[in-house]
Amino acid sequence: MKKKKMFTLTRKRAAKGFLFIVPWLIGFIWFYLRSLIMTIQFSLSNLTVSPGGGYTLDFVGLDNFIYAFRAHGTFKQVLTTSVGDMLIDVPLITFFSLFIAMLLNRNFKGRTLIRAIFFLPVILNSDAISGAMQIARGLMMGGLSNASAEVMEAATSTGVGVEYYVHMFTSLGLPVVLIEYIMGAVSRISDIINASGVQIIVFLAALQSIPGSMYEVAKIEGATAYETFWKVTFPMVMPHIITVIVYTVVDSFVDSAVVDLAYTTAFDLNNYGLSSVFSLISTIVTCGILALVVYFIQKKTFYYN
Repeated sequence: MKKKKMFTLTRKRAAKGFLFIVPWLIGFIWFYLRSLIMTIQFSLSNLTVSPGGGYTLDFVGLDNFIYAFRAHGTFKQVLTTSVGDMLIDVPLITFFSLFIAMLLNRNFKGRTLIRAIFFLPVILNSDAISGAMQIARGLMMGGLSNASAEVMEAATSTGVGVEYYVHMFTSLGLPVVLIEYIMGAVSRISDIINASGVQIIVFLAALQSIPGSMYEVAKIEGATAYETFWKVTFPMVMPHIITVIVYTVVDSFVDSAVVDLAYTTAFDLNNYGLSSVFSLISTIVTCGILALVVYFIQKKTFYYN
């Protein structure tokens, strides 16, 4: 008699995971895959829009790719800058979101209001509200610019500038790369806060899903708050760190200068082939970064059953 194949618990969970992503997979195939194929087709051709509607494609092979890397004046610089900013922002946003989520997870008066305040940047970044804020900012620009000038004058009058702190940290023996990273983080602090709303919510959900018994055991064993974080909290939120990093990288890619360059090249310069090349290359670079990050973090990830 033939032995029946056992449908193990691991296979059951794998099947449930597959069913969970089926709606996304259908949407990807139906909406995105066709656009991706068309983008590849446009990148290998010169597209000419017909006066009566429609377009014609003239196959040029890799000419658009060669032009992007050899002849275009700004693409390589914009791509390098965007990737560098992404590599700086993603760790900062991730750990800042985790830190704020741990603070907001505690019991204190006004916790709901504080949580809403941290999520406000996500709402304010919508097109309608950001447009209204931009108009209001323009109406107030005179007073604000004068105030900013006064603040800068007061700051410079003390004789302590950025150069002073750079020299101080350098004299302490800190690496120049680390100092530049810290300076970049300080200059991006407002952007980091604005981009951390969704990530904070994800980490809040992760922290609230940790069983309280684990903290009770750690307290009984005499673990300090530092040890509890690294032995309990951090391992338990590792799967959500992967989610946050993926979301943050994609969000940074959507708002990057490469996307703006591709948009300008397509709709202002009417060069759809070159614009498709910019989009494809930036997408490949972003997917490569995601693959590397997820691969290395996955090895250290603990999944609680």
